[in-house]
Amino acid sequence: MSGSQMERARELVRQQGILRPRDLVARNLPGAYLGRLAQEGRVERVGRGLYRSRAVELTEQHTLAEVCRRVPQGVVCLLSALRFHNLTTQSPAEVWLALSNTARVPKLDLLPLRVVRFGTAARTVGVEEHLVEGVPVRVYDPAKTVVDCFKFRNKIGLEAALEALHASWRERRFTMDQIWRYAAICRMTNVMRPYLESLV
Repeated sequence: MSGSQMERARELVRQQGILRPRDLVARNLPGAYLGRLAQEGRVERVGRGLYRSRAVELTEQHTLAEVCRRVPQGVVCLLSALRFHNLTTQSPAEVWLALSNTARVPKLDLLPLRVVRFGTAARTVGVEEHLVEGVPVRVYDPAKTVVDCFKFRNKIGLEAALEALHASWRERRFTMDQIWRYAAICRMTNVMRPYLESLV
């Protein structure tokens, strides 16, 4: 075992916070180093193939970071996106994640996950990327999240969608042009029209 390689692995853990063995392999480092770092007490195994640096301070979005490290192609959506943007009083017990219609649903032991299928057009617009505990977290912006809440109102409830709409509008988190654009892409203009017209 090369001392310089091990030091590179330690530095990577410090920088990224949450890692999988494949993240080391992608940088030409043995994935088994994470097991060694766990023995040293520098990382904690938090799930199958998922390790967290003990030096990283946990935040409210810690579970989002874990899920997004395991499922980097997913986008945080619906109730989880509302919570991320502080647009709901609800605290979802699961991480709501948008995946393509053909993506395999990952098995995440101990990580609560609720997968929602999105078509290509609806899945790829309105995505922001934030860094949470060193992990890139992809999440829909407030306007897109509100439209998604109306689209999936049968899953989350119309009350949650209306709460999100009014909170976002009150805090000026979107413009009418933005939300109409997303409503058109997601084919929600007819459903949302009376609610949007009541705001102006």
